[in-house]
Amino acid sequence: MSQLKETNATLDFYCDFEKINSNVEAIAIKLNQLNYLIGQEDLDGAIRRLWNENPRVFSIMDILIAVRTKENKKAIMEDGTVKLISRFFDNVEGVIEYIHGTGLDVVLQNKQVKNLVDYVFGVETGLDTNARKNRSGHLMEGQVASILDKAGIKYRQEVYSTEYPELAVLGEDKKRFDFVIETKDCKYLIEVNFYSGGGSKLNEVARAYSELSPKINAVDGFEFVWITDGIGWKSARNKLEEAFYAIPNVYNLTSIKSFLELLKKC
Repeated sequence: MSQLKETNATLDFYCDFEKINSNVEAIAIKLNQLNYLIGQEDLDGAIRRLWNENPRVFSIMDILIAVRTKENKKAIMEDGTVKLISRFFDNVEGVIEYIHGTGLDVVLQNKQVKNLVDYVFGVETGLDTNARKNRSGHLMEGQVASILDKAGIKYRQEVYSTEYPELAVLGEDKKRFDFVIETKDCKYLIEVNFYSGGGSKLNEVARAYSELSPKINAVDGFEFVWITDGIGWKSARNKLEEAFYAIPNVYNLTSIKSFLELLKKC
């Protein structure tokens, strides 16, 4: 527990500007056309004129309220019915209702936004924070891969359990392992993760791996390995302790050197 690291985040962890810019560029032409609505006193009339020119331009207006169409977000109407956000863009009356209902009318008419391309870049930056949890996992995978590379240990990444008929003991679930290291005597199936914050996810992971490990280890020539780190475990210490006794091979980024020594002896 004393070895757990506070964070594994580098400066480029916080925002993926390449992805943000790509998302904005994909709709930049439509956003520039929507700029026509900024500062219009007769906003409804401007909406109708733009609709007649190019009705497809309104299809991306969900992003202006930080919503993505694929998320299938919904809104409840005054009559109690529920409507998909994306359906507001099917006709000009729906667009007008959407703009007034969301408050975008005030933002546009009062010129609180000067350029919708710049505005959406900010929205995308905010939405990108939701991807940090996934990036943290990928960052941990990268750190472990770097450690293995420096140690000269060969491995494969993202390997599915279906590659090994012997693992039919895992049932119908198609399990993907972050790393697989094969020696002449054993195949090590490795999961890695990092938690800088607490939450129920940690308890679920510890319980799941505690159940998975005995099944794999019972198969001759296979061993389950769990490499995890992060001070988030301090809030789930009991669950981690239970897993530590249920799983023979548990390491963090400090104790992983013990695992490397084991591999070099194989």
